[in-house]
Amino acid sequence: MLIIGVDYHPSFQEIAFLDQDTGECGERRLNHGDGEAEKFYRDLQQKGVRVRVGMEATGYSRWFERLLSELSVEVWIGDAAKIKTKRVRKQKTDRQDAQLLLKLLLENNFPRVWAPSPENRDLRQLLWHRHRLVQMRTRIMNQLQALAMNEGTRRKNRLWSAQGRAHLEKLPLAPWASRRRQDLLELLDRMNPTIAELTAAVEQEAKKRPDVLRLMTHPGVGPLTALAFVIIIMTPERFPCGKQIGSYVGLIPCEDSSAGRQRLGHISKQGNALLRFLLVEAGGKQRCVVMRTGGVGTYT
Repeated sequence: MLIIGVDYHPSFQEIAFLDQDTGECGERRLNHGDGEAEKFYRDLQQKGVRVRVGMEATGYSRWFERLLSELSVEVWIGDAAKIKTKRVRKQKTDRQDAQLLLKLLLENNFPRVWAPSPENRDLRQLLWHRHRLVQMRTRIMNQLQALAMNEGTRRKNRLWSAQGRAHLEKLPLAPWASRRRQDLLELLDRMNPTIAELTAAVEQEAKKRPDVLRLMTHPGVGPLTALAFVIIIMTPERFPCGKQIGSYVGLIPCEDSSAGRQRLGHISKQGNALLRFLLVEAGGKQRCVVMRTGGVGTYT
């Protein structure tokens, strides 16, 4: 088997390799733009060489992972933080990083992490796309609210009713302020149908999964939160206990304790930002439900 440690960058990759059958080893820099990297791995496939590639978890590498999957190359994704702790020398170069990855693979000490499937990643794009569009719509609505308030109109949510919208359109504004209002309203009108379409797609995907439907029975949890939880956590069995899921999402406090004194700070925010946002939002909705129904106590 050919073992390859890959220090991946968006435009190139530095590799260090060892052929366990022949003992041949070496290092190379492979460019991405001119197809050199793709040709290198396709040539290995044509020769019938079994290959294992180890690389740090990083961004902008999905095309490379898809290529290796297409070529039936075994890919190990490593925890970048744990790999960093195994770097002894205070010198860091691309060449040394590739050598370190190769060394960890050969010593069977590579900190491998779970990686989602291509289908899972594509479904996450649906959630992220809708989330970003909703954020953009919120910014547009806030700007329109500011325009109205500057003209003495304070209607809050009633500004988006038919009557409030008509009042907003009739406000006498200066030329460029009027142009801004027109452009923002046009953007809002274009975004609402798109967001509604994406929301319907999320609900349709949620209905296909029994785990998502079960989570939706919990107060404050809708199809968006439930679907995000299922596809991001994916296999709960990889977590020994529920507390580790909280740590994985970044909802546990930072800690700097020593000499018997415990110091806790803000939540770590290490993990998937979308799921963390949705869980906090669901917790707020649940608390509102308890308050409306006259419940007593605090939910944690």
